[in-house]
Amino acid sequence: MDGPQVRTEVLSGITVALALVPEAVAFAFVAGVEPLVGLYAAFMVGLITSLFGGRPGMISGATGALAVVMVALVAEHGVQYLFATVVLMGIIQVIFGALRWGKFIRLVPQPVMMGFVNGLAIVIFLAQLEQFQIATPGGGHTWLQGADLALMLALVGLAMAIIWLLPRITRTVPAPLVAIIGVWAVVELLGLDTRNVGDLASIEGGLPAFAIPMVPFNMETLGIILPYALILAGIGLIESLLTLNLIDEITETRGRNSVECVAQGAANIVTGFFGGMGGCAMIGQSMINISSGARHRLSGVVAALALLSFILFGSALIEQIPLAALTGVMFMVVIGTFAWRTFQVMRKVPLSDALLIVVVTGVTVVEDLAVAVVVGIILASLVHSWRVSRLVSARTWRSDDERVKTYHLNGPVMFASTDKFRELFTPKTDPARVIADFTDSRVWDMSGVDALKSLAERYIREGKTLEFHGLSPDCAKRLGDYTRLVVRDEEHDPKYELFVDRDNPPGAPVGH
Repeated sequence: MDGPQVRTEVLSGITVALALVPEAVAFAFVAGVEPLVGLYAAFMVGLITSLFGGRPGMISGATGALAVVMVALVAEHGVQYLFATVVLMGIIQVIFGALRWGKFIRLVPQPVMMGFVNGLAIVIFLAQLEQFQIATPGGGHTWLQGADLALMLALVGLAMAIIWLLPRITRTVPAPLVAIIGVWAVVELLGLDTRNVGDLASIEGGLPAFAIPMVPFNMETLGIILPYALILAGIGLIESLLTLNLIDEITETRGRNSVECVAQGAANIVTGFFGGMGGCAMIGQSMINISSGARHRLSGVVAALALLSFILFGSALIEQIPLAALTGVMFMVVIGTFAWRTFQVMRKVPLSDALLIVVVTGVTVVEDLAVAVVVGIILASLVHSWRVSRLVSARTWRSDDERVKTYHLNGPVMFASTDKFRELFTPKTDPARVIADFTDSRVWDMSGVDALKSLAERYIREGKTLEFHGLSPDCAKRLGDYTRLVVRDEEHDPKYELFVDRDNPPGAPVGH
């Protein structure tokens, strides 16, 4: 890196650290733990993933997606069980990465990815609305009103204006950092009374200390923490890998999914032993970092170390930062994160894809990211299967003497298309000899093979001869007793294998 890039990385890291503080504190409250538990997690997870992760420039820390799962565990069993769960969560993630399963995130369709991005942008926006509320004596919350609301909106607007205007003048320093400092300066110079970071909680503390979670090491404990660990590991990896893919698209570079899985797991193992609540990639802070020009590991390292320095030495100063400044920064993150081209895309794509975007966005907001992605993948798979099922077709012709009928098939023969495949054939009215030519078709799975067997039985019951042409050796072998019906052409027959073998998982390339 040259000098200007180093400066960009350092300043961007400081900006990210400032934005991490209220997020970590808020998510700690959501999980039902002390603020320092969230801050320590942001420091340790952020530092380890920045040093060893598969996506330079991506920021990790304590997140709301994980916090909402943790709250039930903490409420019922206490914070020590949370630490043990975070350690087990990390072990699961390391195993996932070591088995190189991170590559399967590529199976997430583009409409699901777009829905994920839009859903998280809305979630980030809704989370900032809490800054427009104040606590009431009864323990509830009420919205700001009158002069307090006007002041909050004015300061948020000032921060957003600085972030929008400054890059048009200079990119020497990150606009979000200038916005935070600028709003703080205005508040101090004018003596304005507005809420600041210190109103959330004190962030003062010492170095995180190593401690083995104080839980019984027996099967009962494992039975309690394992379900939570599996859910947390899944949510953490899904959010991290989807954020990684998003940054890949923005920077036009390629991250390493499995390396990121291992780094996330290692970070959570360490965090669990040092009193942190665990974490994963944070799309909001990552977007701040990337939009500020950071592209290397240095920015993430600086952010983590700056956060630790705030805890150790600078809490009094950081607690004076107006929440309005950080809210303005996050609102600009929302604007930059939301895929505004969605509205244009939805007018051009099939209705099923447009509905998929809306569903994933909605489920991300109402439930959580993991549920949204799973629902999205299932729906996308069903839509794809339906589309594929309509592709199978056949051209037919008879020989000059009308004694032979040929079915020349096109499209895939698979679980979703077997019904239509059967409808293509008319055994009762066909001549004594029938040829089913699969030269321009493919049998994808065992459901397709079963459809061929069923077809052979139909013609045998009618006392007619059926021949299969253009099948691969693997497909012919799986026909069992009906392999004798296959007419081989070694020179021209395809060589693909069915998607049933361990070495040929679904999604493997198919070809001649």
